[in-house]
Amino acid sequence: MPKHRLSRKGRYTALAAAGAVAVVGAGFATQTSMAATAWPAQKTYTGRAFDACTAPSLSTMTAWKKDAYYGGVAVYIGGRNRGCAQPNLTKSWAKSVDALGWRIVPLYVGAQPPCQKSLNKERFTAATAVSVGASNANDAIAKATALGMRPGSPIYLNMESYDTADKACDDATLAYVRSFTRTLRAKTYRAGLYGFSSSSAKAVATAKDRTDLPGNLWYALWNGQETTTKDWPWDPKLYTGHSRAHQYKANSKETRGGATLTVDRNAWDAPVALIG
Repeated sequence: MPKHRLSRKGRYTALAAAGAVAVVGAGFATQTSMAATAWPAQKTYTGRAFDACTAPSLSTMTAWKKDAYYGGVAVYIGGRNRGCAQPNLTKSWAKSVDALGWRIVPLYVGAQPPCQKSLNKERFTAATAVSVGASNANDAIAKATALGMRPGSPIYLNMESYDTADKACDDATLAYVRSFTRTLRAKTYRAGLYGFSSSSAKAVATAKDRTDLPGNLWYALWNGQETTTKDWPWDPKLYTGHSRAHQYKANSKETRGGATLTVDRNAWDAPVALIG
């Protein structure tokens, strides 16, 4: 199994412990007070997407595009806790893959909670949550910019599982997420979060204070159901308007166009990167 995000072993340890269309202003709903008219039009993709630990080669992306099963690809643009090297992920790669018709999803593996039971290179504490969140967001913006991802693009913060029953840890995590989100929005990047439906995504979806929470939620619920609606676990009024994605299967070994990858499968209905 490939090392996705922290590492596949680390993810399970942590878990045990705990078609393109332009839409102006979609993806925010009640999660933000931003003036949508000041922002570039959102680029939304609705369909199947995959993520792999290492961004595939351009030849593999070309082969998989001919198969036409997937239309979106998530890539790990940065973060000290990123699990794999990215030899293929360059500005030229992003431009070429976009030109092939792929919709690119930028994912940033930021600092992780202090109570998380997994190995990682960077954590925040209650005292540093806000400053580290801002620092991580600025780094994420720099990484996205270097890949040709323009303002108006989303950046999805990867938050792995942690013990949400630990109130101090949960409060610190939400402070970090809010700081990351505020910093992105100050530079006109849309904010999203990837997390588990039983933990980090749940913490964001069920928070009573909606201030400065990400406007897009990508939830991991490995139930094999390709949907963002039928199994949505929370308030149905939240994250409507093309703001949801669902990672429904992990470690799927697939051959398409003669090229084989091990990927995670996603049902996507949310913003993707603006390239160029």
